Amino acid sequence: MRSIKLLIPFFVLFFTMISCSKFSKIQKSKDFEYKLLKADEYYAKKKYRNAQQLYEELFPVYKGNQKFEDIYYKYAYSFYYLKMYRDAENLFKGYLEVFPNSPRAEEVDYMRAYCFYKQSPKLELEQVNTVKAMGMMQTFISTHPGSARIKDATDIIDQSRAKLEGKEFRGAQLYYNLGQYRASAIAFTNLMNNYPESIKGEDYKLMVVKSYYRFAKMSIPDRQVERYEKVITEFEDFSDRYPESNLLKEAESYKNLSQNYIKELKNEQTTSSARL
Repeated sequence: MRSIKLLIPFFVLFFTMISCSKFSKIQKSKDFEYKLLKADEYYAKKKYRNAQQLYEELFPVYKGNQKFEDIYYKYAYSFYYLKMYRDAENLFKGYLEVFPNSPRAEEVDYMRAYCFYKQSPKLELEQVNTVKAMGMMQTFISTHPGSARIKDATDIIDQSRAKLEGKEFRGAQLYYNLGQYRASAIAFTNLMNNYPESIKGEDYKLMVVKSYYRFAKMSIPDRQVERYEKVITEFEDFSDRYPESNLLKEAESYKNLSQNYIKELKNEQTTSSARL
């Protein structure tokens, strides 16, 4: 058993060398029809790197030929399947420019937009490709109003939008965690305005109330009354927007605290004036 295990790497290397030798012979072949046949075979067997190399070598041979479109199509998809999304996007774009009236144009137009979505990075990174994916999918929907892919395009727009919302939320929450409460209040307000349909709207509004309360509490005495009044205003907006919210009671507690502090501050001001 042990001897068989020791021989396995040898067999793997042996068959790899044979495979490489066979592919090298195909590359050197001057029989272009045979070469194209083998490229299509590699493609069908999902050996996309081999297929990609052969298709690339066949480009100048078949350019202008009726087979060129199929070669271009599979060549572009080879990059996509190899997760080389930037190259795939450029090739899908090129395909649409060369074959604008192709029956595959709608599919390729969708795939071009989808490549931007596939390049969308982790939440903490810049979301340029996420924004591009949204724009491209929206353009696809407008350009192909009867397409069966509209639902998929809409889902991707929704997923991309949720991702952007998540990134913006992280930024707003970071301000709060760092004690930058005014910036936090503004960021959560912007979050609500940018994503009015969000299911987390009441959570964001509560954070606005909490942030302004924290901001008022850490302010100098001369500015506290107006800033506690801002908390009350934000609570009233909360209760108007979400009268049935489970968070209403918590939001109200900050309003009550603010009202109490305003009374205390005004009493202190009255007492100080009387002494003068």
